[in-house]
Amino acid sequence: MRDPVPPTIEWRGDRVRLVDQRLLPGRLAFVECATVDELCAAIATMAVRGAPALGVAGAMGVALAATRGEDLTGAAARLCATRPTAVNLAWGVERALAAPDPVAEACRLAEEDVERNRRLGAAGAPLLAELGRATPATELRVLTHCNAGALACAGYGTAVGVIRAAHEAGVALHVWVDETRPVLQGARLTAWELERLGISCTVVVDAMAGGLMASGEVDCVVVGADRVAANGDTANKVGTYTLAVLARHHRIPFYVAAPTSTVDLRCASGADIPIERRGQDEVACVGDQRVVPPGVTVENRAFDVTPAALVTAVVTDEGVARPPYRRALARLAGRGGSRLKVTGDRSDLMK
Repeated sequence: MRDPVPPTIEWRGDRVRLVDQRLLPGRLAFVECATVDELCAAIATMAVRGAPALGVAGAMGVALAATRGEDLTGAAARLCATRPTAVNLAWGVERALAAPDPVAEACRLAEEDVERNRRLGAAGAPLLAELGRATPATELRVLTHCNAGALACAGYGTAVGVIRAAHEAGVALHVWVDETRPVLQGARLTAWELERLGISCTVVVDAMAGGLMASGEVDCVVVGADRVAANGDTANKVGTYTLAVLARHHRIPFYVAAPTSTVDLRCASGADIPIERRGQDEVACVGDQRVVPPGVTVENRAFDVTPAALVTAVVTDEGVARPPYRRALARLAGRGGSRLKVTGDRSDLMK
């Protein structure tokens, strides 16, 4: 059966075809990148986004350079510089650089990503099914943040993949979708995906999450990740840390869903994760209207770090990791074939 959500990123002979996520949900359209610089611009402006999708984009960027006879090292550096927080971007670039045939490797990585996410969903679905059996409500109430669905990957999704797999297994559930300011990836993208998948959902403002938990209307939180450090600290869209603190206070399970490619064993803890700063206008403006007084500065951090102590479990394509995370994540990442080793040295990651 054809997937209701089209492939996020594809190799098309001599160019890369992307779902243009800047236009959703108003219009499903595609953008084609024929050069590395065009792909870098698409990444920087978030036509394509999400850690696993960026890994594929990084590999396909190297493939573009190889196809056009460009300097691969220079192309790799430009690609890695576009979004510093998501480890998958550099990981995909490294895989393509090390391969004899970057095009074949990039296409292989895209196929692997969908397979990984399906395994991840299958690993996480029983957690939701168990909670569903325990809740007195008629349906499991899941809260998610940002977009960690098929649009954030080559296909299927991570956090949404877990929700999707549980839904496909017959778990009755409803999803609270944080709007996710300032770019509204939850309201625009996650809600669009869930509607296409036939999964019941409701969009809420980010600040409503605490009230929902206090009134007993959230049974668990499931989020994605842009980087998971060796100790289990997790970088994800800004606002995730707040949800984790609220979930701990209200004794609600907080699950992180990420493929082993997102586990960065070279990154000892969250303190070592670079946090991307984006332009002020994303926050200061709503459409063409500026809502922040002129002359007032805006701090726009795209991500925050959730300490491992607040994470109930990390769901990966190789199984579910529970504390102590350093040992569990190293085991699962090794089983997943990750090239990342525990060295504490990250100097080569963003060259």
